[in-house]
Amino acid sequence: MTEVFRCAWCLGFDQYIKYHDEEWGVPVHDDRKHFEFLILEGAQAGLSWSTILKKREGYRKNFADFDPAKVARFTKKRLEKILLDPSIIRNRLKVYATVNNAKCFLKVQKEFGSFDKYIWGFVGGTPIVNKWKSLKEIAPTTKESDALSKDLIKRGFKFVGSTVMYAHMQACGLVNDHLVECFRHSYLSKSK
Repeated sequence: MTEVFRCAWCLGFDQYIKYHDEEWGVPVHDDRKHFEFLILEGAQAGLSWSTILKKREGYRKNFADFDPAKVARFTKKRLEKILLDPSIIRNRLKVYATVNNAKCFLKVQKEFGSFDKYIWGFVGGTPIVNKWKSLKEIAPTTKESDALSKDLIKRGFKFVGSTVMYAHMQACGLVNDHLVECFRHSYLSKSK
Protein backbone atom coordinates (compact mmCIF):
# COMPACT_ATOMS: atom_id res chain seq x y z
CA MET A 1 0.00 0.00 0.00
CA THR A 2 1.42 3.38 -1.05
CA GLU A 3 1.70 6.06 1.61
CA VAL A 4 -0.16 9.27 0.78
CA PHE A 5 1.66 12.51 1.59
CA ARG A 6 -0.50 15.27 3.07
CA CYS A 7 0.18 18.77 4.33
CA ALA A 8 1.33 18.32 7.94
CA TRP A 9 -1.14 20.85 9.39
CA CYS A 10 -4.07 18.47 8.89
CA LEU A 11 -2.74 15.37 10.61
CA GLY A 12 -4.19 16.05 14.08
CA PHE A 13 -7.53 14.22 13.76
CA ASP A 14 -9.77 12.49 11.22
CA GLN A 15 -12.13 15.44 10.64
CA TYR A 16 -9.14 17.63 9.80
CA ILE A 17 -7.77 15.05 7.32
CA LYS A 18 -11.19 14.74 5.65
CA TYR A 19 -11.42 18.54 5.35
CA HIS A 20 -7.92 18.68 3.85
CA ASP A 21 -8.57 15.82 1.43
CA GLU A 22 -12.02 16.87 0.25
CA GLU A 23 -12.48 20.63 0.72
CA TRP A 24 -9.41 22.75 1.40
CA GLY A 25 -8.22 24.39 -1.78
CA VAL A 26 -11.08 23.18 -3.99
CA PRO A 27 -12.27 26.17 -6.07
CA VAL A 28 -15.62 27.38 -4.70
CA HIS A 29 -18.12 29.05 -7.02
CA ASP A 30 -21.18 28.82 -4.79
CA ASP A 31 -22.19 31.98 -2.92
CA ARG A 32 -23.64 30.11 0.03
CA LYS A 33 -20.35 28.23 0.49
CA HIS A 34 -18.46 31.54 0.33
CA PHE A 35 -20.77 32.93 3.02
CA GLU A 36 -20.21 29.83 5.15
CA PHE A 37 -16.46 30.33 5.01
CA LEU A 38 -16.80 34.05 5.77
CA ILE A 39 -18.70 33.17 8.95
CA LEU A 40 -16.35 30.34 9.90
CA GLU A 41 -13.12 32.20 9.10
CA GLY A 42 -14.37 35.24 11.03
CA ALA A 43 -15.19 32.99 13.99
CA GLN A 44 -11.72 31.49 13.77
CA ALA A 45 -9.90 34.82 14.21
CA GLY A 46 -7.50 34.19 17.11
CA LEU A 47 -8.40 30.50 17.36
CA SER A 48 -7.40 27.28 15.58
CA TRP A 49 -9.21 26.02 12.50
CA SER A 50 -9.60 22.62 14.17
CA THR A 51 -11.71 24.30 16.89
CA ILE A 52 -13.99 25.76 14.22
CA LEU A 53 -14.26 22.49 12.30
CA LYS A 54 -15.46 20.76 15.45
CA LYS A 55 -18.18 23.41 15.82
CA ARG A 56 -19.16 23.63 12.14
CA GLU A 57 -22.46 21.79 12.62
CA GLY A 58 -23.36 24.17 15.43
CA TYR A 59 -22.81 27.09 13.06
CA ARG A 60 -24.82 25.37 10.35
CA LYS A 61 -27.74 24.88 12.77
CA ASN A 62 -27.61 28.36 14.31
CA PHE A 63 -27.00 30.36 11.13
CA ALA A 64 -29.76 29.04 8.84
CA ASP A 65 -27.46 26.63 6.99
CA PHE A 66 -25.42 29.69 5.95
CA ASP A 67 -28.21 31.39 4.01
CA PRO A 68 -27.14 35.06 3.92
CA ALA A 69 -30.67 36.35 3.18
CA LYS A 70 -32.00 34.63 6.32
CA VAL A 71 -29.03 35.61 8.51
CA ALA A 72 -29.41 39.25 7.43
CA ARG A 73 -32.88 39.23 9.04
CA PHE A 74 -31.77 37.82 12.41
CA THR A 75 -32.96 39.92 15.35
CA LYS A 76 -31.07 40.89 18.48
CA LYS A 77 -33.28 38.44 20.40
CA ARG A 78 -32.26 35.59 18.10
CA LEU A 79 -28.58 36.49 18.37
CA GLU A 80 -28.80 36.55 22.16
CA LYS A 81 -30.31 33.04 22.05
CA ILE A 82 -27.51 31.87 19.71
CA LEU A 83 -24.95 33.22 22.20
CA LEU A 84 -26.23 30.71 24.77
CA ASP A 85 -25.42 27.72 22.53
CA PRO A 86 -22.06 26.07 23.35
CA SER A 87 -21.97 24.43 19.88
CA ILE A 88 -20.49 27.67 18.48
CA ILE A 89 -17.81 30.15 19.58
CA ARG A 90 -19.83 32.41 21.86
CA ASN A 91 -18.06 35.65 21.10
CA ARG A 92 -20.61 38.48 21.05
CA LEU A 93 -18.74 40.62 18.50
CA LYS A 94 -18.28 37.71 16.11
CA VAL A 95 -21.88 36.51 16.43
CA TYR A 96 -23.28 40.01 15.85
CA ALA A 97 -20.88 40.48 12.92
CA THR A 98 -22.60 37.62 11.07
CA VAL A 99 -25.75 39.72 10.58
CA ASN A 100 -23.73 42.76 9.52
CA ASN A 101 -21.69 40.64 7.11
CA ALA A 102 -24.81 38.97 5.70
CA LYS A 103 -26.25 42.40 4.86
CA CYS A 104 -22.95 43.47 3.26
CA PHE A 105 -22.76 40.15 1.39
CA LEU A 106 -26.23 40.73 -0.13
CA LYS A 107 -25.13 44.21 -1.29
CA VAL A 108 -22.06 42.71 -3.02
CA GLN A 109 -24.29 40.09 -4.70
CA LYS A 110 -26.59 42.84 -5.95
CA GLU A 111 -23.71 44.96 -7.26
CA PHE A 112 -21.71 42.17 -8.95
CA GLY A 113 -24.40 39.58 -9.73
CA SER A 114 -22.77 37.17 -7.26
CA PHE A 115 -20.27 37.24 -4.44
CA ASP A 116 -18.34 34.61 -6.38
CA LYS A 117 -17.81 36.94 -9.34
CA TYR A 118 -16.65 39.66 -6.95
CA ILE A 119 -14.14 37.59 -4.95
CA TRP A 120 -12.62 35.75 -7.92
CA GLY A 121 -11.84 39.13 -9.46
CA PHE A 122 -9.07 39.51 -6.87
CA VAL A 123 -7.13 36.60 -8.45
CA GLY A 124 -8.04 37.30 -12.08
CA GLY A 125 -10.64 34.51 -12.13
CA THR A 126 -8.08 31.69 -11.88
CA PRO A 127 -6.54 30.03 -8.81
CA ILE A 128 -3.04 31.11 -7.86
CA VAL A 129 -0.98 27.91 -7.78
CA ASN A 130 1.94 28.14 -5.38
CA LYS A 131 4.78 25.62 -5.22
CA TRP A 132 5.65 25.53 -1.53
CA LYS A 133 7.99 22.85 -0.22
CA SER A 134 7.41 23.58 3.47
CA LEU A 135 4.74 25.22 5.61
CA LYS A 136 7.30 27.85 6.70
CA GLU A 137 7.27 29.30 3.17
CA ILE A 138 3.57 30.15 3.27
CA ALA A 139 3.01 33.78 4.26
CA PRO A 140 -0.06 34.67 6.37
CA THR A 141 -1.09 37.38 3.88
CA THR A 142 -0.50 38.36 0.25
CA LYS A 143 -1.07 41.46 -1.84
CA GLU A 144 -4.31 39.83 -3.05
CA SER A 145 -5.60 39.17 0.48
CA ASP A 146 -4.56 42.71 1.45
CA ALA A 147 -6.60 44.14 -1.44
CA LEU A 148 -9.60 41.91 -0.71
CA SER A 149 -9.54 42.73 3.00
CA LYS A 150 -9.25 46.46 2.36
CA ASP A 151 -12.17 46.39 -0.08
CA LEU A 152 -14.39 44.29 2.22
CA ILE A 153 -13.68 46.61 5.16
CA LYS A 154 -14.55 49.60 2.95
CA ARG A 155 -17.86 47.83 2.19
CA GLY A 156 -18.59 47.48 5.92
CA PHE A 157 -17.63 43.83 6.57
CA LYS A 158 -16.25 42.86 10.00
CA PHE A 159 -13.60 40.25 10.94
CA VAL A 160 -12.14 40.30 7.43
CA GLY A 161 -8.52 41.25 8.08
CA SER A 162 -5.92 40.20 5.53
CA THR A 163 -4.90 37.04 7.45
CA VAL A 164 -8.54 35.95 7.76
CA MET A 165 -9.14 36.64 4.08
CA TYR A 166 -6.02 34.75 3.03
CA ALA A 167 -7.34 31.76 4.97
CA HIS A 168 -10.63 32.19 3.08
CA MET A 169 -8.78 32.31 -0.24
CA GLN A 170 -6.89 29.11 0.65
CA ALA A 171 -10.02 27.31 1.84
CA CYS A 172 -12.08 28.32 -1.22
CA GLY A 173 -9.42 27.46 -3.78
CA LEU A 174 -8.58 30.97 -4.95
CA VAL A 175 -5.08 29.91 -3.91
CA ASN A 176 -3.60 26.40 -4.03
CA ASP A 177 -1.32 26.32 -0.99
CA HIS A 178 -1.03 22.55 -0.67
CA LEU A 179 2.65 21.64 -0.44
CA VAL A 180 4.02 20.35 -3.75
CA GLU A 181 4.56 16.89 -2.21
CA CYS A 182 0.93 16.71 -1.06
CA PHE A 183 -1.25 14.52 -3.27
CA ARG A 184 -3.87 17.31 -3.42
CA HIS A 185 -1.48 19.85 -4.97
CA SER A 186 -1.14 18.14 -8.34
CA TYR A 187 -4.79 17.02 -8.34
CA LEU A 188 -6.07 20.59 -7.80
CA SER A 189 -3.50 22.06 -10.19
CA LYS A 190 -4.82 19.79 -12.98
CA SER A 191 -8.49 20.36 -12.19
CA LYS A 192 -8.43 24.17 -12.20
